[in-house]
Amino acid sequence: MSEIDGSALAHTLIGAAAAIAVTLLVTYAIARRIGRHNVIDVAWGLLFCCAAVAAFAGSAGHGHDLRRWLLLVMTVAWGLRLAVHIGLRSRGHGEDPRYAKLLEGRGELGIVLIVYVLQCGIAFFVALPVMVGSLTTGAVGVLGYVGVLLWLVGLAFEGIGDRQLAAYKADPDRGPVMDRGLWGWTRHPNYFGDACVWVGLFLVAAEHWPGVLTILSPALMVYLLAFGSGKRVLERHMAERPGYRAYMERTSGFFPLPPRR
Repeated sequence: MSEIDGSALAHTLIGAAAAIAVTLLVTYAIARRIGRHNVIDVAWGLLFCCAAVAAFAGSAGHGHDLRRWLLLVMTVAWGLRLAVHIGLRSRGHGEDPRYAKLLEGRGELGIVLIVYVLQCGIAFFVALPVMVGSLTTGAVGVLGYVGVLLWLVGLAFEGIGDRQLAAYKADPDRGPVMDRGLWGWTRHPNYFGDACVWVGLFLVAAEHWPGVLTILSPALMVYLLAFGSGKRVLERHMAERPGYRAYMERTSGFFPLPPRR
């Protein structure tokens, strides 16, 4: 059974929490300067990068080195790709209509609480498998490599889905709704990919005790993506587009399935 040094765990959790908080403070300052809060979408992936770096540093001399490196590389690769993609996509645009509607009529304190403090808590909780897993001492085995494989599937879904969507937007003869490629099998290949990434990270961490105790972290992420703020808010906005409701009727909402006729 793997054991974790209590002092190292405390220092790792505190370090990761501080890294996430500082990143969000910088994000808030940038948001105030440029006048739009959707910059938090760019910072979202970076929050996990910072948490992973803090966990890697805090676990030095304690956790299994291969697992530490796997969790660091997997988290940072996912987070950086997401941050760069969203940053390039939102460059030159104003506030996201979803944020404008969400924050309408709220004072500055309300904005800070609902956007930044809430994201801070969610990011810290979701990143727990990375922090705890970095400190476990058991060797990486079959379950860990299954987690890596699932992570690769998730990253591929995100990357391919984003490229297909970009090609659709660049096509002057495109239809009213993107239903090509992966988007014909699931309405949200990027959200499904995110879910695979975080379940994969959990499997790497959960191979040894007490990593399995962090199961609620990927459960929360999957819930938010499939049923919560991710899919629900986006589809409420997209449902106004011509043809989108018919697309919803023939295409799986999350898990990839063959399109219905």
